[in-house]
Amino acid sequence: MYSLKILSVDDDPDILDVILATLEGDYQVVQALNGKDAIETAKKESPDLLILDYNLPDMQGPDICAILRKDPLFLNTPILMLTGKGEIEDKVKGLEAGVDDYMVKPFEPQELVARVRMLIRRSTINLDANPLTRLPGNVSITRELEDKIKNERAFAVLYNDLDNFKALNDYYGFDAGDHIIKETARILVAATQEKGTVKDFVGHIGGDDFVIITKPENAEGLAKKIIADFDKLAPNLFDEKDRVKGFIETKGRDGLIHKFGFPTISIGIITTDTREFTHVAEVSSVGAELKKLAKKFEESKYVVDRRNI
Repeated sequence: MYSLKILSVDDDPDILDVILATLEGDYQVVQALNGKDAIETAKKESPDLLILDYNLPDMQGPDICAILRKDPLFLNTPILMLTGKGEIEDKVKGLEAGVDDYMVKPFEPQELVARVRMLIRRSTINLDANPLTRLPGNVSITRELEDKIKNERAFAVLYNDLDNFKALNDYYGFDAGDHIIKETARILVAATQEKGTVKDFVGHIGGDDFVIITKPENAEGLAKKIIADFDKLAPNLFDEKDRVKGFIETKGRDGLIHKFGFPTISIGIITTDTREFTHVAEVSSVGAELKKLAKKFEESKYVVDRRNI
């Protein structure tokens, strides 16, 4: 059963022990003693919530928060800040950096539990998010497409799918698989920020399937950028010995042993330039068809629906 993960950051071991003793029965608790470790641990562990001390040896809590908020995968991660001061200016600085709630030290363990539960509940209600990437999920994707169709806005949808992901996940294990998914999410968001517009949408359907909604004129440039960045990353997703060989050997979906090269990405692109849509199901159906076509190629590939209907 999936257990929510909390990253606790404080330079006082006694505070870390209290937080661990208070929360470890209901949550996975990982710890960091300074800002540098906090940022590295957050990116490695993808916590569902951070408990962050205001004053740390190497940097202040609000500065750590600001750095994490620049990463698309931490835009919506709840952050609870601990402070020994309780001064208004400290709270203002933290809130401006993206802190969600405050507690003054020393604190009662019962209050900590209540605030953690409240922040997680609020995050779950407000964001239909994938727990691994924190990107919007299927409810948000459907809502975004319905809005575009209802208001007759021009749009393009990129359906992104990793090739042979199951083989890599089986061969290297779930932690490596999670790492691949998170790195893919970062590539998609970064490419969209560079080649798209501020109103573009990036969602996580589930597993290794992602969707991007953008303007029709930006779709192919965005796809090319995604492929270039993913192909650059792909060899690094193998261990060194396998990277030298250029392949791994493991069971395929047919139960037989196969050689699998560096992972690739397949993208199916549909656009309102060539057809009209009246329902979200039409969009997803055509997208799945195009993505399936793209997956027939051994290399990373995008396929555009150019049929005029």
